[in-house]
Amino acid sequence: MAHAHTHTEPQGADLTVAAQTTLEKAGEQWTAMRASVFAALAGFDKPASAYDIAEAVSKSEGRRVAANSVYRILDLFVGANLARRVESANAYVANAHPDCLHDCIFLVCDSCGQTTHLDNDVITRGVRNAAEAAGFAPVRPVIEVRGRCADCEAK
Repeated sequence: MAHAHTHTEPQGADLTVAAQTTLEKAGEQWTAMRASVFAALAGFDKPASAYDIAEAVSKSEGRRVAANSVYRILDLFVGANLARRVESANAYVANAHPDCLHDCIFLVCDSCGQTTHLDNDVITRGVRNAAEAAGFAPVRPVIEVRGRCADCEAK
């Protein structure tokens, strides 16, 4: 078995409801701006930078939204498990299952930028155990594997 847990991955309006519920359970408010940032983030099919998201929100709102404001919201989203940060790309993806807290494994295509999120508790538990054996207290391990996706490899 690849991982020890299962979960559903809501999409569209159901994903927004799951994100709102998760954020509110964390004691935060689901404001109109946070909803707009989440909608923009969830609308990207690849990891998006704060600037990409600010541009998308600016277009949808009909007014300029600063990337600094988006960064603050994204930091909140990462902390509340609504979004994941792809470290090597300085970009973000919406967490497809915000009600499930676990470590990330990202497969990042160097050709097209497509990023796939994997759940594998065996691997991430091994990383945590190795860190702890070295006297390190891991908070949120993120594993990124760079390479080429199946579509780019076939070209």
